[in-house]
Amino acid sequence: MAGALGLHAYGHSRATFDLDVVTVSAAQVRLVAALEALGYETLHVSAGYSNHQHPDADWGGVDVIYVDEQTARRLFAGCSRKLRIGDREAPVPRAEHLAAMKVQAMRNDPTRLVQDLADVQELLRLPSTDRAEVLRYFEKAGMVEWYERLVATL
Repeated sequence: MAGALGLHAYGHSRATFDLDVVTVSAAQVRLVAALEALGYETLHVSAGYSNHQHPDADWGGVDVIYVDEQTARRLFAGCSRKLRIGDREAPVPRAEHLAAMKVQAMRNDPTRLVQDLADVQELLRLPSTDRAEVLRYFEKAGMVEWYERLVATL
């Protein structure tokens, strides 16, 4: 579980109308087909991401982040938190990994900057978040100035 619902597992809640999940790249073809069989329209598919919307607003949207096997092992092994949704539980990545996904999203789509920076700021406020690790994700994306602005406000 990623996105706003992943953040909810860390105590940061905000309105959301979609479900963001992370899975291994090899699942993409089967997962897209399964979502379409449920009535979702596929709006976008790339190697690392797909976006789906159901015509019934109550079903909402589903965004899927696809990662390679090595990243999946590292990401999923670190999922110590769970998000409860009704009678189900979904694993949630470490705060640092959620921040990495937000940084990647901002780099790929600058229109997400304000919302995603606010989310990363909340993750950085957690005492257990490894700020040095989060800084490395900002460095890799060429966005260190945004990290510095966030840390200055904490």
